Amino acid sequence: MNILNRIIAILLFLALLLGIILVAVYPLSILEGLRDSMDWSIATLQQTEDQSRALYILGRVVVVILSAIVFGGLTLLEVRRPGVRTVPLTTQTGGKVHLTTDSVARRLAWHIDQLPEVVSVTPRVSGRGGVVDVKLDLETSPEIVVPVKTDEVINLSHKIIEQDMGLKAGKIEVRIRHAPYPEVQPTLSIPGSPQ
Repeated sequence: MNILNRIIAILLFLALLLGIILVAVYPLSILEGLRDSMDWSIATLQQTEDQSRALYILGRVVVVILSAIVFGGLTLLEVRRPGVRTVPLTTQTGGKVHLTTDSVARRLAWHIDQLPEVVSVTPRVSGRGGVVDVKLDLETSPEIVVPVKTDEVINLSHKIIEQDMGLKAGKIEVRIRHAPYPEVQPTLSIPGSPQ
């Protein structure tokens, strides 16, 4: 729904921007065109009502119903809160547990953030059946050896998900972004002074 919202918002903003620009550049032409369109619409509606009152009423009812379905449905999708996402787990004694993906993400974030050279981590966890898929966005110091740090993060993630939480790890993807290098202060050299 988030992508649909962005697309609709962008299209509305572009249409509004184009409309404002056109009105600012050609104000009289645009207003006269709008007046002509309104006059034509009023004449057409009056003619339709005079010729077939039933068709006129039916058209209005169809517009109301379609508007309610489209815009009401979009509003409900926007307002409705998504359910809590969980991953099922069966304990050794046969007990059933549903663990929230948010709990898995928080636990991963806390442990991975403790690793040296990790500045921050943002996990995105999704469950499919009893399997947990993880996408990790890491910010690290710029001096890390990328393959070594990636293996360290993946191994730790597997340990936390499978050993500590009792779940089954699926795909684990890591995306690394380096923190900026610290700025180097220029050294001033005075001519004639020893270096």
